[in-house]
Amino acid sequence: MLDGPHPQVPADLAQRAAERGGRRLHRRRLARRLMLLAAFAAVVAFTVWAVAAQPWQVPPAETTPPLDRW
Repeated sequence: MLDGPHPQVPADLAQRAAERGGRRLHRRRLARRLMLLAAFAAVVAFTVWAVAAQPWQVPPAETTPPLDRW
C-alpha cells in the first residue's frame, strides 16, 4: 500500500490545520474559563444564601410547650 502513488496534498494544508487547531484551543480555553467562572459564582451565591438564611439553626417554635403541674 505504501509503495503506490501518493495522493496530492494541498500546499496550505499544514497552515489551515494549525489555524483550525488554534481556534479549537481558544474555544476550549474560553469554555473552561466560563465553566470555572460559573462554578465560582455558584459557590459564592450558595455562601451568601447560607450566611443570610442560616439553615443550620433550628427555627423557633410556633407554640409553647404544655405546662406540667406536679
